[in-house]
Amino acid sequence: MAFKVVHYINQFYAGIGGEEKADYMPEVREAVVGPGMALKAALKGEAEIVATIICGDSYFASNMDEATKTILDMIRKYQPDAFIAGPAFNAGRYGTACGAMCAAVAKEFNIPVISGMYPENPGVEMYKKFAWIIQTPDSAAGMRKAVPAMAALALKLLKGEAVGKPEAEGYIERGIRKNMFYEKLAAERCVDMFIKKLKGEEFETEYKMPVFDRVDPQPAVKDLAHATIALVTSGGICPKGNPDHIEASSASKFGEYDITGVQDLTSETHCTAHGGYDATYADQDADRVLPVDVMRDLEREGVIGKLHNKFYATVGNGTSVANAKKFGAEIVKRLVADGVTAVILTST
Repeated sequence: MAFKVVHYINQFYAGIGGEEKADYMPEVREAVVGPGMALKAALKGEAEIVATIICGDSYFASNMDEATKTILDMIRKYQPDAFIAGPAFNAGRYGTACGAMCAAVAKEFNIPVISGMYPENPGVEMYKKFAWIIQTPDSAAGMRKAVPAMAALALKLLKGEAVGKPEAEGYIERGIRKNMFYEKLAAERCVDMFIKKLKGEEFETEYKMPVFDRVDPQPAVKDLAHATIALVTSGGICPKGNPDHIEASSASKFGEYDITGVQDLTSETHCTAHGGYDATYADQDADRVLPVDVMRDLEREGVIGKLHNKFYATVGNGTSVANAKKFGAEIVKRLVADGVTAVILTST
């Protein structure tokens, strides 16, 4: 008899809609939906998807406790042998929902839980200790690679087979230590690795150290009354129509926009290109994300010297760290060249 699997996806992958349907309440379908078709094929008949749970990303994020309880009640009926969520790739809210449900299901039913995410997805850091998370590319273009790996790991866990190292199985390191027995003592293994390093030979560390990207804070601005302050945002604010075609997700560019004489950002002049949050309020009044109106008030009151006549914007949704660093370096060059004193960074 095949193992029973419950699959969790968001409203987008269920074909219900995009951001405009992100408040979609939890629904259960006794059917294979969206990426579940590929998952079904990858499970090769050894496991079957008995139900698909669908929930909008915004609904889950805004009602996490209630949504979790509702979904757990939906799952209980099917008494599954495993729970698979996603893959979420680099979609932050989706990844967080997948991770949260995996953690809740593991605690409630004590069954294997598997998801798939890009390493930079915030759901990874939050839930990697509670779920097996297959490393995926940053977008759905990697679906063909992600789903078979998720299915293979799920089947191993269901059969009680030993799971190998992350690089062999394709999952993201979980930060869980296990006792191992070796022929050589730790000191001998350490010396062997050190010698290989000195010789320039390849070696594999037994414990990878975390790498932290630290940025030292700059000194406080001593004289705000004579300072030039610039606005920079990852919230996607741009002139109406998005003239630079900044992507709604995984941005490959940023925009530079002139606000000389502009006192207020209105729905007639500005909007957001961001695809990772409900754009309704930002499109109604872009000052909610990029506070030009408040900065003009401070300028008139003499609190600051002046607001820089240009602002810079990109979309943070799914944008890689490498691109973000590249954007930041280029924006800084332009701001320094223009004599800007300080920057206010706004997000969503």
